[in-house]
Amino acid sequence: MRTTVHTVMARTAIALAATASLPAMAQSNAELLQELRALRDRVVELEKKLQAAPAAAATPSPAAGQWGMTPEQAKELNRVAIKAESLQDSFSDLGYKGLKFSGSIDPTYIFNRRQDNSSFVLLNSGGARYSYDNSYFGMAVLDLEKETESGTRWKLTLAPERGTGSLFNGGSIVHEASVSIPLGDLQTRLWLGQIPDWTGYEYTLPKDNKLITHNLLFDTMAPTAYTGAVLDLKSGKWWTRIGLANTNTARATPSNKTPALIYRVDYAKGEYDGFGFTGLHGKAANFAADGSWTDADGVSQTFAEAGRDTRVDLLEFDAYFVRGDWSVFGQVSYGQQAKAAIFNSDGQLRDARWWGLSGTAAYKFTPRLEGVLRADYVANPRNGGGLLGYSFDDGINGIGRGLLSDGSFAKGEDRGTNRWALSLGMNYLVDENTIFKLEFRHDGATQPVFESISGGAVRGYVKSNQLLGASMVVKF
Repeated sequence: MRTTVHTVMARTAIALAATASLPAMAQSNAELLQELRALRDRVVELEKKLQAAPAAAATPSPAAGQWGMTPEQAKELNRVAIKAESLQDSFSDLGYKGLKFSGSIDPTYIFNRRQDNSSFVLLNSGGARYSYDNSYFGMAVLDLEKETESGTRWKLTLAPERGTGSLFNGGSIVHEASVSIPLGDLQTRLWLGQIPDWTGYEYTLPKDNKLITHNLLFDTMAPTAYTGAVLDLKSGKWWTRIGLANTNTARATPSNKTPALIYRVDYAKGEYDGFGFTGLHGKAANFAADGSWTDADGVSQTFAEAGRDTRVDLLEFDAYFVRGDWSVFGQVSYGQQAKAAIFNSDGQLRDARWWGLSGTAAYKFTPRLEGVLRADYVANPRNGGGLLGYSFDDGINGIGRGLLSDGSFAKGEDRGTNRWALSLGMNYLVDENTIFKLEFRHDGATQPVFESISGGAVRGYVKSNQLLGASMVVKF
């Protein structure tokens, strides 16, 4: 290549010299020298380009699929990929795929004026009384959920001492144990197991509620949990659950073999509002029949219905509206149970019947601070009163017949008490997983039904009571 360039240069110089010798095209020596220099510079430039061309052609392009990586980098990438696949296989083989852990704890402080009690509450024994000042708070909850590739969902919620199992199943720590199996598609399911009650607008666990205590309808008119089978259907804005189950028991006692029909239907009207209604029709434990009565001869007798469940019918409607800073919830409930009233005469058990209203309004003053107001009312005068699971006078919850200082009934032994409650509270979002709650609650009744304790002894009965509570709900 170099020889070719020099040959071209030599021939060009000879031609220029010959031309310069002609008289017709004579030019000065200076001009001829300038043209020769320009020609030399051009030849040098061409030589440099010719020398660079072979070097560029010799540089190898990156191997296909390595995206410019060195062999060491390619080996490292392969090693990481193999390790990731191995970890994924191990994760799946150990059953962790689709598994979710969550939990919460809510240490609580409660002051109850009439009970002469001021105490922190956390995991107190399931043998303790269930009442509006000792319900589902002070809990520690561990929730395990898993969904398989087929769409089956498993749920196990453990709540020692204060879950539903501790109330109706011999102190069990299981709050919920259920499995949801798809039938043809994911919107049609068979739901089986122990399922907490779904009545009303309030939830069982503290992390899902705005206040510490529950409303009166939740505490006195709703079941605790169901054990059975439910058909779960979702279609557009509708969600329907209907099934057969034991009410408040893991297994029916001898001579009781009729499960209850249970259902709940929800409708999400729009982005901000909706409604739902529930029902229960069947049999449940009758605590009035577990007692005894005295005949005309003064002999203690056992009720003919002793040990037998009796017919229960419950109906409930609730609705909600949540938009911007406002949240509003409402509920109306009706119930009755055959031969479960507090008052009976001559060994004849009577029917209990009740109805109630509850409403809650909440407003966010700031994104973290929310104020809450709740009002409840329960009408229960028939046959001395009596509610679901309350077939006796209860001086802590204010259920039954009022007592005067001389021990007589305020309005007669066959006249029950109407109850109401007003709660004012707030909750503050400390961080994404922590909420502080504060609540002042005033409970009232149409008769003196709240026992007033002083020095560890009941000193009488009054028509009202006050409660103050504070709790810190921490979840993950």
